[in-house]
Amino acid sequence: MANTVEGFVAHLAAERGFSEHTVRAYRSDLTQLADFAAARGASTLDDVDLELLRDWLWRSSQDGLAKSTLARRAAAARSLTAWLARTNATAGDAAARLTAPKGEHHLPRVITRAGMDTILGTLSDRAVDGDPVALRNLALVELLYASALRVSELTGLGLGDVDLGRMTVRVLGKGSKERVVPFGIPARDALSDYLRRARPKLSSTDATASPFFVGARGARLSSRTVYELVSRLLSLVPGSGPAGPHTFRHTAATHLLDGGADLRAVQEMLGHASLGTTQLYTHVSTERLKESYRLAHPRA
Repeated sequence: MANTVEGFVAHLAAERGFSEHTVRAYRSDLTQLADFAAARGASTLDDVDLELLRDWLWRSSQDGLAKSTLARRAAAARSLTAWLARTNATAGDAAARLTAPKGEHHLPRVITRAGMDTILGTLSDRAVDGDPVALRNLALVELLYASALRVSELTGLGLGDVDLGRMTVRVLGKGSKERVVPFGIPARDALSDYLRRARPKLSSTDATASPFFVGARGARLSSRTVYELVSRLLSLVPGSGPAGPHTFRHTAATHLLDGGADLRAVQEMLGHASLGTTQLYTHVSTERLKESYRLAHPRA
């Protein structure tokens, strides 16, 4: 079973183009399933039947896992058993009828425009003296907010992916789908300043294929470093909830829709396969409008 899990996650990464984050989550879920199956005496793949899978999910729920985690575990199991059936490794698809509780849907955290001004103003102040790391941090947050990138897309950028003249960035998103996303003048200025004054001090390589954003030692900037930076910045503004880079993505999408952007244009910018995913931000905009109405209208 353990070898099967490794073969399956390799298939997800190489042939289906799943992101590193998703592959890591599926490996963790399915490794836990393999351990559960072994403890239940399942000695062959065909022993992993629907009853065992339902017991696994029930045990997971008793362990206090969130509904969203249970839904992901069910999806991982369905993907695995469908692959096994398709490759004739098992006689049938054991998880075809496996269901899990629907995930809890919460509106994403969105920073106000004043809050974004505070964050960007703080970064700008820190970069005044020309510190390379401060200049880099300003550039990457400007780009995150301007183009609504995922953190993996940001850290995966190469020097040749950013076109300052056209003010566009080429990113490789989920499923290895490439898209070109615009950014504005403030981001262009910050990116240009980073390339001119900071990156040469952080990295000695100028090859086109080298990473755009680099760390203090010249290596590709890690997602963890971005998370730590964003977490500190979000502590500067009011609000609770997630404190990762995705908050800037949510914020950018909501501000675009607040400003009258077309929903399908925002979908394309975000790289969403489904318009329904993008429509979440229309609910955010509506909730923000209702809250403003409640606070400001005398007859609210």
